[in-house]
Amino acid sequence: MPDIRVHLDGAPRDLEAPATGTTAYADDRTVVALRVDGELRDLDTQLRDGAHVEGVTIDSPDGLAILRHSTAHVLAQAVQQVNPDAKLGIGPPITDGFYYDFDVETPFTPEDLKALEKAMARIVKEGQTFRRRVVSDDEARAELADEPYKLELIGLKGPGAASAAEGAGAEVGAGELTIYDNVRGAGRETETVVWKDLCRGPHLPSTRLIGNGFSLMRSAAAYWRGSEKNPQLQRVYGTAWPTKDDLRAHLERLAEAERRDHRRLGSELDLFSVPEEIGSGLAVFHPKGSVIRMEMEDYSRRRHVEAGYDFAYTPHITKAHLFETSRHLEWYADGMYPPMQLDAEHHEDGTLKREGQDYYLKPMNCPMHNLVFAARGRSYRELPLRLFEFGTVYRYEKSGVVHGLTRARGFTQDDAHIYCTREQMRDELASLLTFVLDLLRDYGLEEFYLELSTRDPEKSVGDDATWDEATATLRDVATASGLELVDDPGGAAFYGPKISVQARDAIGRSWQLSTIQLDFFEPGLFDLEYTASDGSRQQPVMIHRALFGSIERFFAILLEHYAGAMPPWLAPVQVRAVPVAEPFNAYLADVVAQLRAASVRAELDDGDDRFNKKIRTATTQKIPFVLIAGGEDAEAGAVSFRYRDGTQRNGVPVAEAIAIVTAAIADRVQV
Repeated sequence: MPDIRVHLDGAPRDLEAPATGTTAYADDRTVVALRVDGELRDLDTQLRDGAHVEGVTIDSPDGLAILRHSTAHVLAQAVQQVNPDAKLGIGPPITDGFYYDFDVETPFTPEDLKALEKAMARIVKEGQTFRRRVVSDDEARAELADEPYKLELIGLKGPGAASAAEGAGAEVGAGELTIYDNVRGAGRETETVVWKDLCRGPHLPSTRLIGNGFSLMRSAAAYWRGSEKNPQLQRVYGTAWPTKDDLRAHLERLAEAERRDHRRLGSELDLFSVPEEIGSGLAVFHPKGSVIRMEMEDYSRRRHVEAGYDFAYTPHITKAHLFETSRHLEWYADGMYPPMQLDAEHHEDGTLKREGQDYYLKPMNCPMHNLVFAARGRSYRELPLRLFEFGTVYRYEKSGVVHGLTRARGFTQDDAHIYCTREQMRDELASLLTFVLDLLRDYGLEEFYLELSTRDPEKSVGDDATWDEATATLRDVATASGLELVDDPGGAAFYGPKISVQARDAIGRSWQLSTIQLDFFEPGLFDLEYTASDGSRQQPVMIHRALFGSIERFFAILLEHYAGAMPPWLAPVQVRAVPVAEPFNAYLADVVAQLRAASVRAELDDGDDRFNKKIRTATTQKIPFVLIAGGEDAEAGAVSFRYRDGTQRNGVPVAEAIAIVTAAIADRVQV
């Protein structure tokens, strides 16, 4: 047959037909799949003349997802080997791993997971081939007649599958149905299909490529398609990596993340709690946690004043009409608490005199800030008008989603809305991004990248031209920052695109923090206007900006970033004074008094515990500076420093010690 020409990793290459990715990359064993004309495909896909082909390596983001999806299939095969009556749900790849749902008689135990890992290892070692087949709906139903959940998925196939069931896009998200066979002895006369699953793919060429870098992590209950109206299945979570060393490094990261978990630290350091009596996702801050929060807020307020912001305060509750005007009730009602019916009046005989009205706990502050802008006439001379508020909002998160302070139902946003002219918009966005990044750096975060969330046509308002202008403007500003920019297609709010600042913490995890959203539509919904220099009435552009995201979430992120050892300026107790023995209590009490006079949060440990236990307690409580004094220190008018890392500096004059502490606080050093 004649040769075909393809573009292989950007370069033209002639291949003898028929050609597949397997033959094209015969000399490169790192390639495990293909991207053909932009679509992910199996490595053995037959290539057509003129195709643009990219090799997908196992350690790339796409390759890792394929590895994990393939490992999920091996898990499902192992489960049905051990328990032939198990029914299959969905098994997609997820961040750092995968899961698979099963309908089984009894929940999986840790011992079950160990047995399943051994069964998976045998399948992996056997080197079964993943082979793709296109099937009709009827053929799929016939082959999977004993799999009721798969039969249900067949009816969901198409672009809407992902929204109809979590993870369904991995199985039936394309326009055609495919089944993957696991084949033993592929290419031999004795080849046998030993297992099959409905799946969109792609997969690794062989189970052998999974290697030994996988582990089953845990199991949990999960409702089919995420609805409590449906049967409860058993979900097994796992992780998979290209090598055993990669797996080991991941498990070490998980262990470190567990040690840093803000919920555990919040309890150990007496910072906050989420009382059952109040409700899920509704935290209370204890005195020490409140000190940290106060410092965070106070510093932010000072910086906002310096940057020319005006402050606003708005209620926690409002009539429904406000969110009808903003269209949040149209687009966001599922994330809001149910309405409260208020203000109804009755006659003495109990008959209705006046209808009541629905009131809502506010899920965001922007509609109320719009009312502040609209409260009186505005001139172009007032713009840009920057309104800022620490506004507490309430969002009804599902109970399975709520997670400590990082996903709460009640939280306080450091929320700003900037109203400016079209001409001011680009410069305002650029200066705003700089302000945001500089302030985050002041709290000790250093590594950032940006994410640009663009329009979802099915969940948005306005015209294409305006969206295009807003998106292009944000892209230009993000690019000019010099930071890496990642696209988030369809992730925008209904009223406009946004830039999200993603920050990496001390152990390399990424957190979404600040968001900057450009909005041409909300001002029109509220008839916001200003008088332009020519006397005409013009509509302002609105920029939504949350810097921390929320105080609670940022608190949690900092707590985990610092592993509870907050820098001195944020630490609830900045200095603990520990006398070597009781006779030196008075001496150190005077030092503490001098520190407090210098606005340092200092305290004296004059309790009955032995000296060594007092030091251990201060270390456990992660106090930045421990000052020690005994006979020699008292005679010399000095103290000894003990730092959090266990190092010590002796014989420091008291005045110098106070200067060291106050300088560390003022300079926001990361001790």
